Amino acid sequence: MLRNRWVVRGVAATVAAGLAVTAPAAAWAGTSPGHDRDALRDAVNDLRALGAVGVQGQVRDGRRDTVVAGGVADRRTGEAMPRDGHFRIGSDTKTFAAVVVLQLVGEGRLSLDDKVDRLLPGVLRGNGNAGRGVTVRQLLQHTSGIYNYTEDLPQLASAEGFLAGRFHHYEPGELVAIATRHAPLFAPGTHWSYSNTNYVLAGMIIERVTGQTWDDQVRARILRPLGMRATSYPGDRPGIPRPSARTYQQFAPGGPLVDTTALNGSAAGPAGGMVSTTADIATFWQALQRGELLRPREQAAMRRTVLAETFQDEFPGLRYGLGIFHVPTACGGYWGHPGDVPGTSMVNGITADGHKVAVLYRTTGLTDPQASGGMDARSFELLDEVLCSPSH
Repeated sequence: MLRNRWVVRGVAATVAAGLAVTAPAAAWAGTSPGHDRDALRDAVNDLRALGAVGVQGQVRDGRRDTVVAGGVADRRTGEAMPRDGHFRIGSDTKTFAAVVVLQLVGEGRLSLDDKVDRLLPGVLRGNGNAGRGVTVRQLLQHTSGIYNYTEDLPQLASAEGFLAGRFHHYEPGELVAIATRHAPLFAPGTHWSYSNTNYVLAGMIIERVTGQTWDDQVRARILRPLGMRATSYPGDRPGIPRPSARTYQQFAPGGPLVDTTALNGSAAGPAGGMVSTTADIATFWQALQRGELLRPREQAAMRRTVLAETFQDEFPGLRYGLGIFHVPTACGGYWGHPGDVPGTSMVNGITADGHKVAVLYRTTGLTDPQASGGMDARSFELLDEVLCSPSH
């Protein structure tokens, strides 16, 4: 979430800069069962060469898992990168929140066409913002026009700002108030622009409808039923469970790597505050894609996409549903949702049939556009390669 490369934000707008669609599926025909391991190993080595301190990836083909890790978990001690490490998943948290909202829709407890003001009276107002004109669907699809509050967080602007504010606790209303200092970017429903504020509001709606926090609902509705014991929302707790790696963020081109391991997740909340592992993320996406979490009507609503307008220069054809991206490839495309926080970047993707899923994360964030864009491009190249290759 926080410094999310899917949020157009200065040098962080390198979503897949220079990324070209890889060869069509036919180019991978006849690959051996070891192809995924080779592809993962090559990607991990390439990312290390591009400046990543640590990298770990996993491909699940049906029930067969392939895991590769490289680099170190701690620059000071040289500890090896774990193969099952916990990490902050950033904006992939949005997909979990969207699933909860859609489950509530399926239960008749709210509607995607409900206005924010009906559910959260008076919360979204000021400087032209009006909750009476924004629907739940528009929040989940980033078509609300609401300003992205993370643009104004000092923790993302500099190393000094991060170190000074990384343990600050934020209430959801406080984050919304940061956004409403700005006028909307456009009238609701007329355009698309990624905004973390949308999912802070979605989390508040979950709490208003259920009487429980959004993370309590995620735990009860998704994590426990799927046995995802390694996934959690730390909230104000600054650390993450072991095993895990330390994370490092470069805040200015040419600047030093700053240790960003410890931070307060309330600055992200339902927009990007969760922690998980590659194995748990694979479990979640397979369950979602196979229809185990949503009824058919809500599943179809989630996959009804619009053009991700502000990303078309970097990634032509990219589309967004309700908490989920559709990424075009020469073999038909895949679903997923990447995520970033300072020092951590994660990408994932799953095939249309839910059979094959890939998850990759690195523990280093760079700000030089060429270096950062190169790592992003190599990460997405891996997804294209393994998801376009035949399953075994």
